Parts: sequence; C-alpha cells; structure tokens
Amino acid sequence: MGVDYYKVLQVDRNAKDDDLKKAYRKLAMKWHPDKNPNNKKDAESKFKQISEAYDVLSDPQKRAVYDQYGEEGLKGQVPPPGAGGFYAGSDGGGGGPTTFRFNPRSADDIFSEFFGFNSPFGGMGDMGGSRASASGFPRGMFGEDIFSSFRGGAGGEGSGHVPRKGAAIERNLPCSLEDLYKGTTKKMKISRDVIDASGRPTTMEEILTIEIKPGWKKGTKITFPEKGNEQRGVIPSDLVFIIDEKPHSVFKRDGNDLVVTQKISLVEALTGFTSQITTLDGRNLTVAINSIISPTYEEVVKGEGMPIPKEPSKKGNLRIKFNIKFPTRLTSEQKTGIKRLLAS
Repeated sequence: MGVDYYKVLQVDRNAKDDDLKKAYRKLAMKWHPDKNPNNKKDAESKFKQISEAYDVLSDPQKRAVYDQYGEEGLKGQVPPPGAGGFYAGSDGGGGGPTTFRFNPRSADDIFSEFFGFNSPFGGMGDMGGSRASASGFPRGMFGEDIFSSFRGGAGGEGSGHVPRKGAAIERNLPCSLEDLYKGTTKKMKISRDVIDASGRPTTMEEILTIEIKPGWKKGTKITFPEKGNEQRGVIPSDLVFIIDEKPHSVFKRDGNDLVVTQKISLVEALTGFTSQITTLDGRNLTVAINSIISPTYEEVVKGEGMPIPKEPSKKGNLRIKFNIKFPTRLTSEQKTGIKRLLAS
C-alpha cells in the first residue's frame, strides 16, 4: 500500500470526518515549517505528508480509491465505479482502460483552506515588526497569540472556516503641545500585506492622513478600519493611532488648563510683578500682578488655556504659579530695616 495515511494522521481506518479534522489540526500546527526553524527540512517533509494524508482521507472518493487500491491506485490504477478524480482516457477513441490520476494539492493550500489563513507566524512589516508571544513564537500581525484560536480562544474548535478579526494594532502618535493647541495634519506612511487579484500576497505602501483637532487630549484614538495585513479568510485588523503629548519646555497641561511656573524674587513677591508670557500660538501676554504673591498663590488668566474639543471657540484657563527665590543671607541692617517696615 506504500504510505499508510491512517498511521500518518494517527487515526484508525474507521475514523470519521471530525476525527480527521482533530488529527490534522494537531499535527499540522506541530509540524508547520515556520514552527520548526531548527528542523525545517524534516518538518517540511512531515508537514507535506500530513497534508497529503488529510487531503486523501477527508475526500470520500479519494479515500475509496486509497482503501481499495492503496497509494498505487491513486497514482494510476483503475478506480472503483463512480470514484472521483482526474480521469485520462486512452486517446479519445481507442477504448483502452480509463485511469485515475490523483493530483495532490499543495500543503500550504490545504493548511490555508482548513485554518482560514496561510501563514500564522508573520509580522506587520514596517509598522513595528513581529512580537514574541508567551509561547515563544512570533505573534501574528494582529498583536495576539495566533495559537489561542486552537486552544479554545477566538475561533474555537472546528471554526477554522469562520472569518475572524484580530485585535486592533495600536501605535502611539507623539504630538507637541503646539500641535494640540492649534490643530494640525499629520501624514503617516504604512506598509502592509495585501492579497492581489491572483490571490497572492504583495506589499503595499499607503499614506494615511490624520487631522489633529485643537484641544485633543493624550489618549485620544484615531481608528483606520481594516488597515492591517490582509490574509485569506481573515478580516484585517483595525489600525489605531493614540495621541501622546510631548513634554513642553514652558507649559504643563492640566485638563483644559495650561500651567506655567515663573521664578521671582522675594522683593517682587512682596511689591508686585509683571509677567511676560509667549502663548502657544506666538502671542505675547503681559500680566500685571499687584497682589502679594505667597508660595501657594496662583494668578488665573481666563480663556488662555487649551481649546475645548467640543467647543473649539472656548478655552480653559492659564494658571501662573510662582517659584519665589528667598535671599540666602541678610545683614543685620537689612534685618532691622525689614522688621521696621513690616512692623509698621
């Protein structure tokens, strides 16, 4: 009989369709060449044999030929009546025996048809590369452990043909405080795998345009639906950019408010101070402070904070805080003078 396909799949001769699927699922994942980088040649041979065995035994007509005539029957012997396959007549009119030709499909095609995708071990290309999963194998482009679907996770037992959508791919988008104050347009270049008209994977580059609205906060998400890698039988993941705020040399953001801290002397704190501030859109503000400035004092300038996203015409406040520089030493005359002044 040549190769014993039942032994290859580790099933008995009465195995039902579900038995064959379970056996193939287990062995194909175990011997996939990408999962055996240190033993790739042997794994490829084993993977091909497992796929061929499943291709034959899961097809009732091929299985009938194999059960009656063995491997040799698949390669050219007379099949039982009604068996399927590719039949080659003698010369069209000679009346010779009709023969059965078994044309095995490629192992990758069988794997793809069974599981719904071709290569479960790929990365996302220029958008960050592959990442290691807890199992030690690369994660797929979806940022999830691709093997979870075969352990009862997404997809589950026997659901290889149900299209599923991977977890969103998230990337930080650093923005300056000026960008978030005024709003801006950012162009992001991505590279991803797509399936061409012939069904083959190819790499495509694309420019995504992101309109940053005035007042957007850190953590704001911009979603581009299904811009992840394309694979047969799988819905591409969404690509999500998350706004991140770069540190600013002058201002700190507190919700919709802007906070600035200025250094002043003790004399200025007690006698008055004029603050000069350049705003995020380049205007010069002059704020005269006549109050006594204590270490906890804040001067609030209404409407000079960040734009409010839902009402861009309105803004939060600018809060000026102070770092008061006290003298390191005073002469006895200075101490006497200050006591006299403050006592009065």
